[in-house]
Amino acid sequence: MASRFPSITCCLSLAALLASGSAAALEFALPPAGEDIIGEVRVITAKYEDTFADIGTANDLGYLEMVAANPGVDPWLPGAGTEIVLPTRFILPPGPREGIVINLAEYRLYYYPKGENVVHTYPLGIGREGWGSPIAQTKVIAKTANPTWTPPASIKAEHAADGDPLPNVVPAGPDNPLGPFKFTLGVPGYLIHGSNKKFGIGMRTSHGCFRMFNDNVLELAKMAPVGTPVRIISDPYKFGVSGGKVYLEAHTPLDDQGAPSVVDKHTAVINALLKRQDLANNLQMDWNTVRDVVAAEDGMPVEIAVPNAPIVSQVPGASE
Repeated sequence: MASRFPSITCCLSLAALLASGSAAALEFALPPAGEDIIGEVRVITAKYEDTFADIGTANDLGYLEMVAANPGVDPWLPGAGTEIVLPTRFILPPGPREGIVINLAEYRLYYYPKGENVVHTYPLGIGREGWGSPIAQTKVIAKTANPTWTPPASIKAEHAADGDPLPNVVPAGPDNPLGPFKFTLGVPGYLIHGSNKKFGIGMRTSHGCFRMFNDNVLELAKMAPVGTPVRIISDPYKFGVSGGKVYLEAHTPLDDQGAPSVVDKHTAVINALLKRQDLANNLQMDWNTVRDVVAAEDGMPVEIAVPNAPIVSQVPGASE
């Protein structure tokens, strides 16, 4: 079985990465037909003042995906000299590569500009427990720069109960929780927007809307027009092909309320594979590696099979 990180950059400090301009937005050329993986895993060397929040902001990564990729590392004090994995290799979400695709399970948005052979990807804050973000097929119906915010009654009631009453309208500006830009979606009450807080991107923190870093939402605003299709899914297990090999990327499943799910994960991953009819048959599967990937839930693609070969290992649970 191939290395877990088949392509890793040399180690850099975060300061050096920023100085070199390498911490740019995540834009990738689309892979050729029949292939599904973009990017590469990178590693940096932390300085004493670095936190996962700082590193994530500099590299378009969310907090939870940084935590998942670096088990055992203190996210608030990694320590000078600690090697930090940047999980910047992705299997593209299943389905059409068009418009905006949001995968709740990975706290990430993918945008495919029409007529261009590239994809942009950004971390997201999504609905917290009890305020789950919807699974839907919709579109962008409006775009608004410097939006005001009119808190809905439910959110006003929640804040009032906590002793933090909200005004009827929050004006545009640095204290506005929608940040510098909002996309209104066809699903009533839901937006893609910026934020007045850096912390919370890549986590379950919102009341159902999709929060982005402000630089990212402004970049997306320049590219995605009104009418852009938006497909919202929640796929914790993504299968993809690269270089003639099959990979699996696993994330923690979420339930309809935005909380970690208690589903049978091994059944769920097999069902996800069966949806990929182009891959489900004639795989030489390494089920031990599949178990490890599902258990780790670290969000990084791992080689698990060779396609178009006789099946030589059994599905877990099958009789001898």
